[in-house]
Amino acid sequence: MATAARRNASAMKMVGALLALYRQNAGLTQKALGERFVVGEQQIASIEQGRRPLKSDLAEQLDELLDTKGALSVALSRMPEIDLIPLWAEEYLDCEREAIAISWYESLLVPGLLQTESYARAVYRSRIPVYSQDAIEAFVAARMARQDILQREIPPTTSFVIWEAALRDRLGGEETYFEQLQQLRRYARTPGISVQVMPLGRTSHAGLEGPFILLETPEHQRLAYSESQRGSTLVALPDEVGILTQKYAMLRTQALNTEDSGDLLDRILGEA
Repeated sequence: MATAARRNASAMKMVGALLALYRQNAGLTQKALGERFVVGEQQIASIEQGRRPLKSDLAEQLDELLDTKGALSVALSRMPEIDLIPLWAEEYLDCEREAIAISWYESLLVPGLLQTESYARAVYRSRIPVYSQDAIEAFVAARMARQDILQREIPPTTSFVIWEAALRDRLGGEETYFEQLQQLRRYARTPGISVQVMPLGRTSHAGLEGPFILLETPEHQRLAYSESQRGSTLVALPDEVGILTQKYAMLRTQALNTEDSGDLLDRILGEA
């Protein structure tokens, strides 16, 4: 895995160097190019330095603008696939560590920041194709370390909306299930952390397109993150972040309030 990661990092640097060359040949600064696509100077700089992967849709647009005859798209298609997802995730994790506010909608699992060690282990053991035991333990340790942000002297303001279906699954067995519910209940009582449950049986639901996370950086930039089966995306475009912000606001009105969510957790615990 380490060898693949190095190979992928080298490929990212190559794609970035190509972009820099074509941009300079076109007589454009990083700022001017970033403004053309509403992605900003910093994102262009990060791509050119190999610190941020170039997305396929942006590569196609850059090929057209810079008249590269498809060179960036072809180079991107030759990128090693194995570590594209971890690299995107790492970019998100950098933002998560510094965030001053986190809003998280989850429909499939207990959100990673609220998971117990046993529950996280069960999540990684469910993965297809399977991970090795060493890889599982490494992932679990990394996930537990992420939760340190909730213990900071000034932690981020966090809001979670969790579909009830995710709370009914018994990943890892009965003991793991009960332990996870207890931890959720403790977090629900923690100042600065809001836990709301989207109940089963609703006739409308603003989150049917899947889970997503909203972040606010110390510079008050708003970002959004979402994952799919084969990739993940960190979004900075204000219009796209705005749409997800509207969805999250609607989800909070559709979910049970924090007090009723706590009562539901108590009832589920009583049934466990």
